[in-house]
Amino acid sequence: MATSPTQLHQLSLLLGPDPSHFETLLSHLMSSSNDQRSAAEFLFNLCKQTHPDSLLLRLTQLLSSSSFPETRAMSAVLLRKHLTSATDDSFLYPKLTESTRSTIKISLLSSLQHETAKSVTRKINDTISELAAAALPDGGWQELLPFMLQCVTAQNNHNLQESALLIFARLAQYIGEALIPHLATLHEVFLNCLNNSTSGEVRIAALNATINFIQCLTNNSDREKFQDLLPLMMRTLTGALNGNQEATAQEALELLIELAGGEPRFLRKQIVEVVGSMLQIAEAGSLEEGTRHLAIEFVITLSEARDRAPGMMRKLPQFVHRLFMVLMGMLLDIDDDPQWHAAETEDEDAGETSNYGFGQECLDRLAIALGGNTVVPVASEVFPAFFSAPEWQKPHAALITLAQIAEGCSKVMIKNLDQVVSMVMNSFQHPHPRVRWAAINAIGQLSTDLGPDLQMKYHQLVLPALAGAMDDVQNPRVQAHAASAMLNFSENCMPDILTPYLDGVISKLLVLLQNGKQMVKEGALTALASVADSSQEHFQKYYDAVMPYLKAILINANDKSNRMLRAKSMECISLVGMAVGKDKFRDDAKQVMDVLMSLQGSQMEADDPTTSYMLQAWARLCKCLRQDFLPYMSVVMPPLLQSAQLKPDVTITSADSDADIDEDDDGSIETITLGDKRIGIRTSVLEEKATACNMLCCYADELKEGFFPWIDQVATILVPLLKFYFHEEVRKAAVSAMPELLGSAKLAVEKDQSQGHNESYIKQLSDYIVPALVEALHKEPEVEICVSMLDSLTECIQVSGPLLDECQVRSIVEEIKHVITASSVRKQERAERIKAEDFDSEEGELLEEENELEEELFDRVGDCLGTLIKTFRASFLPFFDDLSPYITPMWGLCSGSFPLLEYFPACACLIFPSYEYVCIGFFPSQWYVVFPLWEEKDAVYGLVSQ
Repeated sequence: MATSPTQLHQLSLLLGPDPSHFETLLSHLMSSSNDQRSAAEFLFNLCKQTHPDSLLLRLTQLLSSSSFPETRAMSAVLLRKHLTSATDDSFLYPKLTESTRSTIKISLLSSLQHETAKSVTRKINDTISELAAAALPDGGWQELLPFMLQCVTAQNNHNLQESALLIFARLAQYIGEALIPHLATLHEVFLNCLNNSTSGEVRIAALNATINFIQCLTNNSDREKFQDLLPLMMRTLTGALNGNQEATAQEALELLIELAGGEPRFLRKQIVEVVGSMLQIAEAGSLEEGTRHLAIEFVITLSEARDRAPGMMRKLPQFVHRLFMVLMGMLLDIDDDPQWHAAETEDEDAGETSNYGFGQECLDRLAIALGGNTVVPVASEVFPAFFSAPEWQKPHAALITLAQIAEGCSKVMIKNLDQVVSMVMNSFQHPHPRVRWAAINAIGQLSTDLGPDLQMKYHQLVLPALAGAMDDVQNPRVQAHAASAMLNFSENCMPDILTPYLDGVISKLLVLLQNGKQMVKEGALTALASVADSSQEHFQKYYDAVMPYLKAILINANDKSNRMLRAKSMECISLVGMAVGKDKFRDDAKQVMDVLMSLQGSQMEADDPTTSYMLQAWARLCKCLRQDFLPYMSVVMPPLLQSAQLKPDVTITSADSDADIDEDDDGSIETITLGDKRIGIRTSVLEEKATACNMLCCYADELKEGFFPWIDQVATILVPLLKFYFHEEVRKAAVSAMPELLGSAKLAVEKDQSQGHNESYIKQLSDYIVPALVEALHKEPEVEICVSMLDSLTECIQVSGPLLDECQVRSIVEEIKHVITASSVRKQERAERIKAEDFDSEEGELLEEENELEEELFDRVGDCLGTLIKTFRASFLPFFDDLSPYITPMWGLCSGSFPLLEYFPACACLIFPSYEYVCIGFFPSQWYVVFPLWEEKDAVYGLVSQ
């Protein structure tokens, strides 16, 4: 587009000799007025398109000369964006002349030397770091490193020293390998700054640079050369604490945590001194909570670094004991706030402090990281004094600890179940209601983590105790929690264990449903739902007594304060319906469905739990009613499809930004830090999306050919979600749905319910699903989901059969080769971990779990190959020579138990897990494929591929 005379005049002013015009433009770019900002953006973009060199030179000029710090800061930000953002149209660096590039580099270094405002200096550092990361590897900024080394040695200019070190830290992140030739020089620089600088900010910057550089070194011998710096690195921390500079100490701790997570082996030789110092900080009650928490976070992070330093922390039992005591001490930081007792909801945590919450989280992480063999002996030593203490906070802390460590210590705790259950059950009689509440909480968690062993051995103790706690009318929170704990207990409970207790439990739950406290009613609904789900047909006896109460709540709980109560009534009704079956539920089903349809058509607020609960209730009702549910699908599907298409709500900020990512009241924002970015993800959105995707899979599975009208729309939504890496449950649901969609389509065609479509429709759908599933399998990072994908792929092959063309079969075979290769790589990595000097039996158990998952993966590979053989028979044989080097590790030499070996006593044998077929071959190129074993075991249908 041609530039108008007016625009040419504006450009001449902006880029002319008087810089004030351009300075005004920058101020307008920062204006709160949309009109003013839009006009400024138009002119700025015009400069960018027509005079990129002049534009960036003018920005460089203002960075060094403007008297306004905000203008200098904006100049630095715009320079960074246009010099380094190679992924968008802002990137101007390739368009600049060499003269302009050189001038900009010189000017940036000059601005760094003379800038006085700290906030502007940080932005100049960012610009230099990112430009250097692009230019240095190709020798494009040779004067930079000498300049930075000169700055670092400028003893009288701490700001310049700090900037140079921060740039070194960023370069180590971006292009660490380019700095390795200067290893000796950098070691000397870091040593001098850590040891001699009188500025705390310089020492922190030196610590930052040192840690980043250590992490970029791939060679152990190179890292060893920096071991002598570790005491100085720790002195940066202790010096700040001794000088009462806790903010500086916290910065140092955050950097050391990064080292503990990224390169824990660097700490091994001085681990006793380092961890001892951290625990000393954690134990110092006079320090700020934030400082103590960071010291604990360091030790926990070190414990969790099992892939890089397995077992290292387990070799320090004295430190584990000290840390355990610190964490339990944090659980004592709790008040008996009257508001807790008077609460209307179970979420009320009055009296709990940040210490209390942090202690809980860390106990859970510590137990998972170190395992029961390390943690349970420590807990067993500590617990007796806590349980017998007169002050209520101590038995409360012991019970909370027991619940928190159960997941990580489950195997060891199951071996000591008598002792564990005894400690908890004795606390049911404690005079303080918060201790009783904690005992119920512990039983609930133990029922989940130690089930079904706990249910089988101790139902006669636990169920009467929970039923008794439901009678505690003076303490509604105890009543509500006892009802909620029934959910945990019954989920891992066989119907024959639960049935003898149903009369008493259900009668008490019906009484609670009539309680005035909403949280008690909600707890009772949750318990009823779970008991019905676990007892199945045994619940029919209670249906007539229970259902009127449930329907009354569903119909009458209309106001905002009762939204969760109504949502839980939906959950309970749908689970009861599934438990008793269609025939028993039929008379009430229409009334319930009418209420749900009415709610579906109403306007609901974004935070209304009804939406999520209703999605799941519809799916359960579909399972109960099966084909009778079809008339409701036109109402159910639109909002379900809408939820399945929700976009992830992601916020990205700079990791060093002072601004926090906003969290809603529901606390559903999770943040992670990746490099220099902080990413916030709204988990509630992802959970709703995952629920919806699971429901779509459920409908396809239950309705079979009846689901045909929605196949196209659902496939279009779910197939891309095979690679939805924000949330595993979304991917799992999409994976499970693939064969269900194909199966629905095939049945609809076979039963002439496909709206005129024929087998070509199945082929078209298969051509869309199978290649996408193969591609997703290739990129899937989680082994567990790879197993599911292979399952799904096998089922898709069974449905599509000969509709797959040779190219698609070849892509499946290639992916199987990739799966086997990736598994072999993981196996080798596990073998290396076994060689680590800290490897121990606990780590061996964890590796065994990984091995079991890997074996499951190989089983699925065998299923998939077997299905291909069964489907394509002789036409599949050409792929075998190509596959043989990959499947050899899957072979097992059969003993005399397999009769066909009489024919081929010297050959290798691959038996697929279904035992329906077997490949027997003279390795490597002559293959005999026997189909199928059950037809004629004395005959060999030999199909030979040369």
